[in-house]
Amino acid sequence: MDKNYLLKEEDIKQLIELKGSCIASDRITIEGQKVGYMYRENPSNDTDSGWRFFAGNEDDEYTNNANNFEIYNLNTICNYDQNIIPYLNNAIGSKLVKNEDGTYSEDN
Repeated sequence: MDKNYLLKEEDIKQLIELKGSCIASDRITIEGQKVGYMYRENPSNDTDSGWRFFAGNEDDEYTNNANNFEIYNLNTICNYDQNIIPYLNNAIGSKLVKNEDGTYSEDN
């Protein structure tokens, strides 16, 4: 299935030096919603950063459909929402939810 991404390859700028892949919801990359929830788990391979990004309004049905997610370069998702950049060095196990002011705080 071809997806119509909000940003084209030529629109992606190098924003971070941090390398690695991540998983993001189509709500971010297709629909253009900002990251509302993100967590970092143990990486699944040597190139995985462990970061997983959601708009925060995905229900169980949406989340359980793997077609609603893709693997991206971490820098790509930073181009969709630069507010995540200060948090990318957070430890594995971090769970962050977006505050009304655009910052993130730990989700317990």
